[in-house]
Amino acid sequence: ADVPLNLPALSRAAKLQKRAASVGFDWMDVQGPIAKVREELVEVEEALIADDQDAIAEELGDLFFAVVNVSRYLKVDPELALRKASQKFEGRFNYIETHLNKSMAEASIEEMTVLWDEAKIR
Repeated sequence: ADVPLNLPALSRAAKLQKRAASVGFDWMDVQGPIAKVREELVEVEEALIADDQDAIAEELGDLFFAVVNVSRYLKVDPELALRKASQKFEGRFNYIETHLNKSMAEASIEEMTVLWDEAKIR
Protein backbone atom coordinates (compact mmCIF):
# COMPACT_ATOMS: atom_id res chain seq x y z
CA ALA A 1 0.00 0.00 0.00
CA ASP A 2 2.92 2.38 0.47
CA VAL A 3 4.26 2.10 -3.10
CA PRO A 4 3.58 5.55 -4.62
CA LEU A 5 0.96 5.63 -7.37
CA ASN A 6 2.78 8.43 -9.19
CA LEU A 7 5.87 6.36 -10.02
CA PRO A 8 6.44 5.46 -13.67
CA ALA A 9 4.55 2.24 -14.36
CA LEU A 10 7.66 0.09 -14.86
CA SER A 11 9.26 1.34 -11.66
CA ARG A 12 6.05 0.88 -9.68
CA ALA A 13 5.63 -2.68 -10.97
CA ALA A 14 9.22 -3.49 -9.98
CA LYS A 15 8.70 -2.02 -6.49
CA LEU A 16 5.46 -3.95 -5.99
CA GLN A 17 7.18 -7.16 -7.04
CA LYS A 18 10.20 -6.44 -4.85
CA ARG A 19 7.93 -5.92 -1.84
CA ALA A 20 6.10 -9.17 -2.54
CA ALA A 21 9.41 -11.01 -2.89
CA SER A 22 10.66 -9.54 0.40
CA VAL A 23 7.94 -11.47 2.25
CA GLY A 24 8.58 -14.70 0.35
CA PHE A 25 6.14 -14.34 -2.55
CA ASP A 26 8.67 -15.01 -5.30
CA TRP A 27 9.74 -17.57 -7.84
CA MET A 28 12.30 -20.26 -6.98
CA ASP A 29 14.46 -19.27 -9.96
CA VAL A 30 14.35 -17.07 -13.06
CA GLN A 31 12.66 -19.84 -15.08
CA GLY A 32 9.39 -19.12 -13.23
CA PRO A 33 9.03 -15.53 -14.39
CA ILE A 34 10.29 -16.44 -17.87
CA ALA A 35 7.58 -19.10 -18.12
CA LYS A 36 5.06 -16.49 -16.97
CA VAL A 37 6.15 -14.19 -19.83
CA ARG A 38 5.52 -17.02 -22.29
CA GLU A 39 2.12 -17.73 -20.74
CA GLU A 40 1.10 -14.06 -20.91
CA LEU A 41 2.22 -13.79 -24.54
CA VAL A 42 -0.03 -16.73 -25.43
CA GLU A 43 -2.90 -14.94 -23.67
CA VAL A 44 -2.21 -11.80 -25.74
CA GLU A 45 -2.36 -13.91 -28.89
CA GLU A 46 -5.65 -15.49 -27.75
CA ALA A 47 -7.13 -12.03 -27.11
CA LEU A 48 -6.01 -10.99 -30.59
CA ILE A 49 -7.72 -14.00 -32.14
CA ALA A 50 -10.90 -13.13 -30.21
CA ASP A 51 -10.52 -9.52 -31.40
CA ASP A 52 -11.33 -8.35 -27.86
CA GLN A 53 -9.73 -4.93 -27.33
CA ASP A 54 -10.35 -4.92 -23.57
CA ALA A 55 -8.76 -8.35 -23.19
CA ILE A 56 -5.85 -7.32 -25.44
CA ALA A 57 -5.13 -4.31 -23.22
CA GLU A 58 -5.43 -6.39 -20.05
CA GLU A 59 -3.19 -9.17 -21.35
CA LEU A 60 -0.58 -6.70 -22.62
CA GLY A 61 -0.52 -5.18 -19.13
CA ASP A 62 -0.01 -8.66 -17.67
CA LEU A 63 2.77 -9.29 -20.19
CA PHE A 64 4.54 -6.03 -19.27
CA PHE A 65 4.19 -6.88 -15.58
CA ALA A 66 5.68 -10.33 -16.18
CA VAL A 67 8.61 -8.89 -18.16
CA VAL A 68 9.27 -6.43 -15.33
CA ASN A 69 9.36 -9.40 -12.97
CA VAL A 70 12.06 -11.07 -15.09
CA SER A 71 13.96 -7.78 -15.00
CA ARG A 72 13.60 -7.50 -11.22
CA TYR A 73 14.66 -11.09 -10.74
CA LEU A 74 17.80 -10.48 -12.82
CA LYS A 75 18.48 -7.16 -11.02
CA VAL A 76 18.07 -5.09 -14.19
CA ASP A 77 16.32 -1.73 -13.81
CA PRO A 78 13.38 -1.96 -16.24
CA GLU A 79 13.25 1.82 -16.80
CA LEU A 80 16.92 1.89 -17.80
CA ALA A 81 16.62 -1.24 -19.92
CA LEU A 82 13.65 0.19 -21.81
CA ARG A 83 15.36 3.56 -22.20
CA LYS A 84 18.41 1.86 -23.74
CA ALA A 85 16.22 -0.22 -26.05
CA SER A 86 14.39 2.93 -27.15
CA GLN A 87 17.67 4.70 -27.85
CA LYS A 88 18.89 1.72 -29.84
CA PHE A 89 15.65 1.70 -31.86
CA GLU A 90 15.90 5.44 -32.44
CA GLY A 91 19.47 5.16 -33.68
CA ARG A 92 18.61 2.38 -36.10
CA PHE A 93 15.50 4.18 -37.33
CA ASN A 94 17.51 7.36 -37.85
CA TYR A 95 20.01 5.31 -39.87
CA ILE A 96 17.18 4.19 -42.16
CA GLU A 97 15.93 7.77 -42.57
CA THR A 98 19.36 9.11 -43.46
CA HIS A 99 20.33 6.29 -45.83
CA LEU A 100 17.17 5.99 -47.87
CA ASN A 101 17.34 7.66 -51.26
CA LYS A 102 13.62 8.42 -51.09
CA SER A 103 10.98 9.29 -48.55
CA MET A 104 10.02 6.68 -45.97
CA ALA A 105 6.50 6.64 -47.41
CA GLU A 106 7.92 5.63 -50.82
CA ALA A 107 10.23 2.93 -49.43
CA SER A 108 9.23 -0.71 -49.17
CA ILE A 109 9.50 -2.60 -45.92
CA GLU A 110 12.16 -4.75 -47.59
CA GLU A 111 14.33 -1.69 -48.35
CA MET A 112 13.94 -0.44 -44.80
CA THR A 113 14.72 -3.88 -43.37
CA VAL A 114 18.01 -4.03 -45.30
CA LEU A 115 19.01 -0.68 -43.80
CA TRP A 116 17.81 -1.77 -40.36
CA ASP A 117 20.07 -4.81 -40.58
CA GLU A 118 22.99 -2.58 -41.65
CA ALA A 119 22.35 -0.34 -38.66
CA LYS A 120 22.38 -3.36 -36.33
CA ILE A 121 25.84 -4.33 -37.61
CA ARG A 122 27.18 -0.82 -37.01
